[in-house]
Amino acid sequence: MCQDGCVHMGEYESTFVESNHLTRSQEVIKFMRFLFFDASAGVVQIGVYTFLYTVVGITVWAGSYLPALIASVLWSFTANRKFTFKSVSNVPVAMMKVTMYYLIFTPVSLWWGTELTKGSWGISKGAQSFIVLIGTMVINFVTEFMVYRFWVYRRSINTSASGVREQEKYELTVSESVAS
Repeated sequence: MCQDGCVHMGEYESTFVESNHLTRSQEVIKFMRFLFFDASAGVVQIGVYTFLYTVVGITVWAGSYLPALIASVLWSFTANRKFTFKSVSNVPVAMMKVTMYYLIFTPVSLWWGTELTKGSWGISKGAQSFIVLIGTMVINFVTEFMVYRFWVYRRSINTSASGVREQEKYELTVSESVAS
């Protein structure tokens, strides 16, 4: 830490891994925040998908899904970086890691979404498309959390100013409970 209290990325990132561990309650809170922000990203994704599918008339599943996915990823990345993981990690590096995840997830989800919406399930084409979209979003949520938590921000959780304050608060709480 520098004299005026600022934190340099590499300096704090390495000491975080060595000395700071998240408590179970911190992990639960981070998961709940991630759930909240990914749910809001889901609203973005469903909104964009619905607009493209119903208003613009792009009824090919991939044509409505891909722009909706991109919009939700941008929102999710920004919100979770700032509010969930409270990271000051190198944004281009973090975004590149997220891009690498989506270079795998996107073609696979486009493939299964296209295949699952080809035939009829005995319900309307629109309902079938939305069911596939919601299922895909659930799979995306679970895998995205693991990617963010254990790869993208693994070494930089709580490195922003608010994250450092949070970490210090939990360390104080843990040391007080151990002392009593």
